[in-house]
Amino acid sequence: EVQLVESGGGLVQAGGSLRLSCEVSGVTFEDYTIGWYRRAPGKAREGVSCITNGDGSAYYADSVKARFTISKDNAKSTVYLQMNSLKPEDTAVYYCAATNNPRFPPMKYDYWGQGTQVTVSS
Repeated sequence: EVQLVESGGGLVQAGGSLRLSCEVSGVTFEDYTIGWYRRAPGKAREGVSCITNGDGSAYYADSVKARFTISKDNAKSTVYLQMNSLKPEDTAVYYCAATNNPRFPPMKYDYWGQGTQVTVSS
């Protein structure tokens, strides 16, 4: 069974930091690109960041560049999203997703987690 489990969300004041984790199981972790998406209230789903587990190439949406950093730990089959200088507009449910399609950045993902809530207060 393929499982992606997000954790690390919570409530933080503007300017604060959180680190999200996505633990992946049921697939060969090293073969997959892992991405982070978010869905804010009243807004469309937005791709935030992704990382290839092959060469570690990373992508960031313009809205989070210089503030968020994606990383991975192959031994733990886990991808992290370090979020700094958080803004109220970062408030959303954050989802991780996985695909082994070679296109980068991916346009679609095959597996999704349940999401973790991030709330940034002003």
